[in-house]
Amino acid sequence: MLLLLLMASMQATWGQKIVPHMTDKQTVEYNISQLDSFSFLEGTNEEIKEEHEWVDLGLPSGTLWATCNVGANSPEEYGNHFAWGETQPKTSYNWSTYKYCKGSASTMTKYCTNSSYGTVDNKTELEPSDDAATANWGNNWQMPSLEQLKELYNSSYTTTTWTTMNGVYGRKITSKSNGNSIFLPAAGRRFDTSLNYAGSFGLYWSRSLYAGHSNNVYVLFFNSRNIFTGNDSRCYGRSVRPVRVKK
Repeated sequence: MLLLLLMASMQATWGQKIVPHMTDKQTVEYNISQLDSFSFLEGTNEEIKEEHEWVDLGLPSGTLWATCNVGANSPEEYGNHFAWGETQPKTSYNWSTYKYCKGSASTMTKYCTNSSYGTVDNKTELEPSDDAATANWGNNWQMPSLEQLKELYNSSYTTTTWTTMNGVYGRKITSKSNGNSIFLPAAGRRFDTSLNYAGSFGLYWSRSLYAGHSNNVYVLFFNSRNIFTGNDSRCYGRSVRPVRVKK
């Protein structure tokens, strides 16, 4: 109805101007004769407003990487640690507190491809509702896939250097094609109530299940010597560095 009224008034006021009054008290004038069409954006203010920065590393996939971890306000901050498939940090990380099992490593209730590890549903990629990046940052973001993690440290596309940023140890990953870079802090991992390996190891989730053992997930590991992908238990608390969802 509002759209019809606006269109009708446009015909009667073609030589006039639209003057929107913004919430910051500023005004912007538009001549009606310059207006071709308009549309309304759906969604909440939080969804429309982009609060998180990203970097284009010139990777073949076009993946855009966030500049900081979920729960962090700067690249060197550790941020929060999450169990895989959980979207909020907690005080204790083990199988007895893990959301998607019945208390043990062989009783998975979701994301399982082998009955030896629980109830089979053949889901191998996190759904958005279980993705800590999506749940905390919105639908423009998700945790990286195994392929995106491997591409990140592929020596054909990037160089990786163990260094510090504002006194925090981690890996700086620099694009060979455009020189842009991101910093991944060595934020360690959480098991039970303890934070282990902080300052010496970085351990970052992918969104990809390790199908061979459904209680494990593919993870990016790095320390001062090397960087690689492997797999490890879903119940540990690890860092999340989001990537932009491809449209």
